[in-house]
Amino acid sequence: MQLGAYDDAAIAAAFKAVADPARVRILATILHAGELCVCHVEGALGLTQSRASRHLATLKRAGLIVDRREGAWVHYKVPPRPDPIARAILKTIRATIAEDPAIHAVATRAAKLRRASGCAEVTR
Repeated sequence: MQLGAYDDAAIAAAFKAVADPARVRILATILHAGELCVCHVEGALGLTQSRASRHLATLKRAGLIVDRREGAWVHYKVPPRPDPIARAILKTIRATIAEDPAIHAVATRAAKLRRASGCAEVTR
C-alpha cells in the first residue's frame, strides 16, 4: 500500500478508530459473530447504549464497519468491499483474534443475544 495514494486524514482516522481497546473488542466481536445490532454489542460487551453507539459511529466513519437500518434497529457489519486501509486493519484484527478465547466468548454471547432478541432478523 502506498501512503501517497490515500488521504492522510482517512489513514489517521482508521488508526485512531482502532487505538481504543473498546473499539477493537467491538470490531473483533463483529468480525467473529457477524452482523450485530447495537443492543447485541451493548449486551455482549457490557457497554452502555451511548458508549456503544459512539464507538460504532467512530468505526463507521473510519470505514471499518457499515450499518443497515431496519425499522427501529441499526445493524453493523464489516463492509463487503472495504477500502485497502480498512481491509489491512480488518485482516490484522481477524488474524490476531483467531485463537483468542475471550473474543470467542464475547462473540458467542453476542450471537445468543441476537437469536433471543426482538431485533429484526439479520443477514450475515
